[in-house]
Amino acid sequence: MFDNKAILITGGTGSFGHKYVETILARYKPKRIVIYSRDELKQYEMQQKFDSDVMRYFIGDVRDAERLKQAMSEIDFVIHAAALKHVPVAEYNPMECIKTNIIGAENVIQAALANKVEKVIALSTDKAANPVNLYGATKLASDKLFVAANNIAGKLPTKFSVVRYGNVVGSRGSVVPFFQKLIDEGANKLPITDTRMTRFWITLQQGVDFVLKNFERMKGGEIFVPKIPSIRIMDLAEAMLPNVEHDVVGIRPGEKLHEIMCPEDDANHTFEFDDYYVIAPSITFTQRGNDYSKNSIGEQGNKVAENYAYSSGSNPDFLSVEQIQHYNQIR
Repeated sequence: MFDNKAILITGGTGSFGHKYVETILARYKPKRIVIYSRDELKQYEMQQKFDSDVMRYFIGDVRDAERLKQAMSEIDFVIHAAALKHVPVAEYNPMECIKTNIIGAENVIQAALANKVEKVIALSTDKAANPVNLYGATKLASDKLFVAANNIAGKLPTKFSVVRYGNVVGSRGSVVPFFQKLIDEGANKLPITDTRMTRFWITLQQGVDFVLKNFERMKGGEIFVPKIPSIRIMDLAEAMLPNVEHDVVGIRPGEKLHEIMCPEDDANHTFEFDDYYVIAPSITFTQRGNDYSKNSIGEQGNKVAENYAYSSGSNPDFLSVEQIQHYNQIR
């Protein structure tokens, strides 16, 4: 599907962008891969790792609508990964988060429409479901923008979808590298926010593979949610630093005990497939169909039960300490 195609990734110097480029170059023969981001040092460092003739590195911010339109010229597929993602930072710098995560999302949409991009997938987060922090609220707004963009597109060919998943093992700024840094510095305890806390858990490769597959599945307007395991924060601590006591420091501003990816309020338009869920649009499209029980490659889903919620706390699939250690090794 990606052979001889031009692909642009916003925020492409992040953890997802690195793994995505590595995967695409290994499996396909793209015409062009454009890394669009604002950090020249990260671009320089990435260019040392990925110097294929198909690679292009564009300095630009998703807040800059004109630069985005220029960068998307002759692009077939877009992955929107750029975001301000650190929960406490967003709480203390709300307008900066809004400018990037909401206004930036709208700029991506308008640039894609202006260039008649074929397909766009925006990366979301479990924190966008029933959000309690500003980061989650901005990503929920972003999700709504990308869903509604299919109506705005009218008869244009561009399709927009969203992929929502949980914590990525070992991604920059996440808990695993934070714990590992403390351990490397000789810590004999790890800070635990709350002993009851759970999180969804996914490797970077699994996240990339899920996004790639959904470019085939997407009809436009749906939110894709993978079926993935949960972990208990105490099991993660035990996996990384066994048999020691830990400091309970309390939940940080904007954190939840458990994360949700398919809220109960969306159950009436959520479909369960073999290894993922689809949250169908709550709005009616004027130019496109509204049946999401079957995807574009013929996979069939079924409506979830009334009042169903997909939560990290009630997830039937929890990783053991040994399985967490394995996940950490393959991240």
